[in-house]
Amino acid sequence: MQDVLKRPDIPACLRICAGTDGSITQLLEVLTGKSVKVETISQSVVKASPRIAGLLDIEPGDDVNDRLVTLKVDDIVYVLAKSLAPISRIPGGIRDDLMRADIPIGRILREHKLETRRDILNIRIVHRDFFGELPVLSREYKIIYENKVLMWINECFPVDGRWGK
Repeated sequence: MQDVLKRPDIPACLRICAGTDGSITQLLEVLTGKSVKVETISQSVVKASPRIAGLLDIEPGDDVNDRLVTLKVDDIVYVLAKSLAPISRIPGGIRDDLMRADIPIGRILREHKLETRRDILNIRIVHRDFFGELPVLSREYKIIYENKVLMWINECFPVDGRWGK
């Protein structure tokens, strides 16, 4: 995992974003000096498959919020992010924010003063059709709250010149 973050062909700004255990949205705003816009591509409540149940440490069939968003600055997509969150573990006010609006997860957690940690599971280079032929730095992590998985997140960062600006 850490070897990927040491590759000189990956821009330093991107290595910092992929290696942080904090809010990507806040870090992007600091790096670009501009506001980040979250755009929801899809969001629905699904029944947990055995694979999803394993990721979230829940029972198959439990309700899960499945959300796919982009993080943009000046209409340039910096991140494609998929999140899975077991509905039964999401505190009420957070559930409302998560389900209804294009609000970054880090901001939701901060506004509701939830003390969480992020456990990074892996970081690797992959390809995602969303970014065409570009290589993509992908990281998966879990947000832990009260010693339980609150969310599983996969963030994909295109590896190209947008990180050098």
